[in-house]
Amino acid sequence: MKKEENNSVTDATWLNLPSLNLTVKSLLTSYLLVIGLGAVLATVQILMTHGMADGKVGLSVDDIVYSYHGDPAHSKIEIKLNGSMKDKASAADQMKIIKWVRNGAPEEQWNEQIKDVFYQNCISCHSTIPGLPDFTQFEEVKRVAKSDKGASAASLARVSHIHIFAISFIFFFNGIIFSLTTGLKQSFKIFIVSAPFFFISIDVFSWWLTKIDAGFAWLTIISGVGYSLCSAVVWIVSLYQMWILPRFAAPYKVNTWK
Repeated sequence: MKKEENNSVTDATWLNLPSLNLTVKSLLTSYLLVIGLGAVLATVQILMTHGMADGKVGLSVDDIVYSYHGDPAHSKIEIKLNGSMKDKASAADQMKIIKWVRNGAPEEQWNEQIKDVFYQNCISCHSTIPGLPDFTQFEEVKRVAKSDKGASAASLARVSHIHIFAISFIFFFNGIIFSLTTGLKQSFKIFIVSAPFFFISIDVFSWWLTKIDAGFAWLTIISGVGYSLCSAVVWIVSLYQMWILPRFAAPYKVNTWK
């Protein structure tokens, strides 16, 4: 009897998504649901920031170019006022700021006219949120009133390492769950669990390449679509195999990790 129990543990014919017990299924499902919600909120955040860089709704190549490569013909303030910050000030106030910037952002006009406009419309965020320029300080305003050179190397380095570390953990746990799926070709499973790591690496490198040459902006969109599709496959197939597949088939007896 003891030998049979040891063989049962060794074979682990229950090690697949349809055969997991209710506790484990609930744990994995909770993770997938929260990660799915996080993905939706991340998409909304991208559309509200990068997606409005060109002043139009929706993420486009121009949005990527403006975010990372910049627009040397215009200042960052003007680009933001015509894009993602368009609804943060009235048309009259926006025009005052843009005219002042195009006039060279003289300090005397800042003290007499423009400072109050910034205080009324901008400093609720641009004096309290870390990472944003402090618009209570003229030097900070002057810095972003210059021609837009895109994301700085320091900001790219900071965001790049955070992005890679955090999202790689998500892909790792997604991959563990998907490795327990059954009835799929091994080559397909290998692609789905491995490709997101490739796409996230290309995504991050594309920011740096776009900073140098605007033509690389396409890589950012392609890589983002790539790992999003892989994550969607993991989410849909995993939930299906845990909760729906067992209703229509006999218990599965396969060790997906063997």
